[in-house]
Amino acid sequence: MGAEKPKQYLPLLGKPLIHHTLSVLCGIDGIDKVFVVLSVDDAEWGRHDWSGLGPKLVPLFCGGATRADSVLGGLRTISNEVQPADWILVHDAARPCLAPWHVEKLMRELAHDEVGGLLAVPVADTLKRADDHRHVIATVPRDSLWQAQTPQMFRYVMLRRALEAAHHATDESSALEAAGLHPRLVPGDATNLKVTFPLDLHLAEWILNSREG
Repeated sequence: MGAEKPKQYLPLLGKPLIHHTLSVLCGIDGIDKVFVVLSVDDAEWGRHDWSGLGPKLVPLFCGGATRADSVLGGLRTISNEVQPADWILVHDAARPCLAPWHVEKLMRELAHDEVGGLLAVPVADTLKRADDHRHVIATVPRDSLWQAQTPQMFRYVMLRRALEAAHHATDESSALEAAGLHPRLVPGDATNLKVTFPLDLHLAEWILNSREG
């Protein structure tokens, strides 16, 4: 992003980017607690007022160098507050356009699943593989390819064991996959945008404004 502060704190419609997601999660009846895993030396969190989000919100200053490290650190920290079979939803702070219906659909479709799963969307564009000079060397068939999103939802004990064994997993699903399990894909939609580039902030603003309108 090239910004002076972490992107989860960049302003979006007058609030920190992460505030929009936390507001949605804290407002869902089926969610008991919303843990925010932060860097140990995060000084920005305390500069904002989160009190309007209610008592569900709990910051945890135990983040690590990678997503897997941070999620595992959070799971270890809350070990005395959860049961092994409790569902855990992991969401990327850089996805501010999460809507209640995204979460409710995920929870509904996975409620009785043996493994759990994740929101995802089928790949719609033609995919190209490039060489080091950005010349196309192959067109990749997109049949059966999905783009992973978050939240990703798994039982506490299964997720923790999977991450303990797969330190380099790029998301929670891949950790479960490495353990030989097959998470379920729950169709989401493109509005669950991940803010990666500066233009994405404008797209996120448009999405949120369109919903309010």
